[in-house]
Amino acid sequence: MDSLTQIVLGASVGEAVLGKKVGNKALLYGAIAGTIPDLDVLARNFTDTVTAIEWHRGFSHSIFFSLLFAPIFGWLISRIERKSDTTWQDWSKLMFWGLFTHPVLDAFTTWGTQLFWPFDVRLAFQNIFVIDPLYTLPFLVFLILVLFQKRTSPKRLKYNNLGLLVSSSYLVLTLVLKGIAYVKFNNSLQEQGIDYIAMDTRPTPFNSILWTANIETADTYLIGSYSFFDSRPIQFSSYPKNHQLLGSLATDKKIERLKHIVEGWYTITKKNDQLFFNDLRFGLISLDSEEERFAFSYQIIPKGDEIVIEETPKLRSDAKHLLAALWQRIWGN
Repeated sequence: MDSLTQIVLGASVGEAVLGKKVGNKALLYGAIAGTIPDLDVLARNFTDTVTAIEWHRGFSHSIFFSLLFAPIFGWLISRIERKSDTTWQDWSKLMFWGLFTHPVLDAFTTWGTQLFWPFDVRLAFQNIFVIDPLYTLPFLVFLILVLFQKRTSPKRLKYNNLGLLVSSSYLVLTLVLKGIAYVKFNNSLQEQGIDYIAMDTRPTPFNSILWTANIETADTYLIGSYSFFDSRPIQFSSYPKNHQLLGSLATDKKIERLKHIVEGWYTITKKNDQLFFNDLRFGLISLDSEEERFAFSYQIIPKGDEIVIEETPKLRSDAKHLLAALWQRIWGN
């Protein structure tokens, strides 16, 4: 999830663990704990693109990381907060739950997380977009109410529990909505006589009303969208896999690693003799049925006996157009 959401979750968890003892300091250190796992993004400054992708939501988002570093961070905080009536065990407990709930929440997004690192298992339930105001904003309101209550006030506990309850309930609701959307896509494919190998569904940005699906067939991928306000049948756009365009590069180690990361959901495009590896998991850059650009695309650049993988930059204008199109599409086709 986005940084604000993880800060809010971490602060709320910190309050639940140690709020009665240290008041708003529990919110502060909980927010810090909720931020720490995402520092893995700094890897992009020190390594190549493929390695940075592999490291993101890897070690720092694992149970192992939480267990290993919670006592270390707990000890550091206990040295800073010597005057408070707390022990390093108290702070270690707060840090563990702040560090651990971060990847648990991330597991519900499209990117997922390697919660059981070093085992090669990525959890990605794909039922909530990385930024969802309906999850974050109510949670944030309750957290702000907590801030203005005295440490011993019963209202403080009440508001914090409500924030956790409302946000968690919404998360469960999105799982239900995902199930309904899956049935709608499946029924539509059957009605249109489309045989498919696999289907991957997820919410579109910033909402849980409009859903999209990637459908794998023998030689193409189909992409369709469904809003709970739709009144017309789902239409699917076709995108050829073009895996053969890789040629001898198909067995290159970096390409093999990219294939593993995207779990097989990719297409290859060729433009002006340049090859691009497109990650289908995050969809297209717009809702236009003629759109061919994907949100995450990587240029394959041969350099001698090796290749370099570079992520294609995104344009701000594309983001603005996508937001406008999403708002219109959410209300039905």
